[in-house]
Amino acid sequence: MGDTASGPDFGLVKLTSSVTNVLKEYGPGALAASFPDNRVPPKIKFGIGDVVAVTIFEAAAGGLFIPAEAGVRPGNFVALPNQNVDTEGKITVPYAGAVQAAGRTPAEVQQDIVKAIGNRAIEPQVVVSLADQRTSLITVLGEVNTPTRLQALSAGEHVLDAITRAGGPKGQGYETWVTLERNGRRATVPFGALVYQPANNVWVHPGDTIYVYREPQVFLAFGAAGQQGQFPFDMWKINMAQAMAKAGGLLDAQAEPSGVFVYRREPRELAERLGVDCSKFVGPLVPVIYNVDFRDPAGYFLATQFEMRDKDVLFAANAGTYDSAKVMQYIRVVIATANDATVAANNTQILRINLKQ
Repeated sequence: MGDTASGPDFGLVKLTSSVTNVLKEYGPGALAASFPDNRVPPKIKFGIGDVVAVTIFEAAAGGLFIPAEAGVRPGNFVALPNQNVDTEGKITVPYAGAVQAAGRTPAEVQQDIVKAIGNRAIEPQVVVSLADQRTSLITVLGEVNTPTRLQALSAGEHVLDAITRAGGPKGQGYETWVTLERNGRRATVPFGALVYQPANNVWVHPGDTIYVYREPQVFLAFGAAGQQGQFPFDMWKINMAQAMAKAGGLLDAQAEPSGVFVYRREPRELAERLGVDCSKFVGPLVPVIYNVDFRDPAGYFLATQFEMRDKDVLFAANAGTYDSAKVMQYIRVVIATANDATVAANNTQILRINLKQ
């Protein structure tokens, strides 16, 4: 645990192979973790406002719906006019009355109609279908080519399927983010996490909202690095070694190889697994600083396994000898300045003597 007089507490974690293994479990896999139910979505059910089609078949003419007189007919069935599921969730079928439809599947509605007219029609069979779907919808918004509300497919589909039906993302995949919201729960991942980590490409349920937006991932570099400032990932993920290369590496004459740090906030659960004492922290996020030692050759391998995250801060500390060298340089400048003044004064005195002579 860090203890600073001018800033908040933080957890200091030495980078090891066990730490990188734990961090992999908390990478950009938020959709798979937030929506772990990987089963096919439930069957589509009718909702208030849906348009329902009902067709009734009888085994022979002369029954309840099929007249006995001869005539040209396509078959022993009658198609009822399409109707909306009313505000009470019901549809009306002749001789069956009001039948509950909202919240039920077509097969369930069919059974109710057959049961209601079974003692009056001749061996009736009923087909109920969704003529116009208005409630089981999936909303895709944001940086897609065709933002829209999609009708949920009875066979089910995944997040990438829904984005594809909305025309696909407008921008580059490595700077695109996808948010899935369902029943008040929300999770966001980079678009690449859906492509390269199939577990995140979860099933979409009716009523889900998918929001696609663009925001380049960046990290900040400070200290004894070749360059300082803000740097874009330019890909959907990079590791610490790549980030250091983007920032120009460590300055040989200035940097302390054992003093390279990455600053970020981690979920409390992860911080506890990393051995951080979280008793002093309030809230779900804990400030954590990771340290890697590049004096140890294993540090370079660990840096390739440590994935950077959006808005991480990479800091390379100055070597103690460099700070001492700066002090000595300052002293030399002061001494040299004083010497210059003394020499100038002596030269002036000699010039005056010569002029008097």
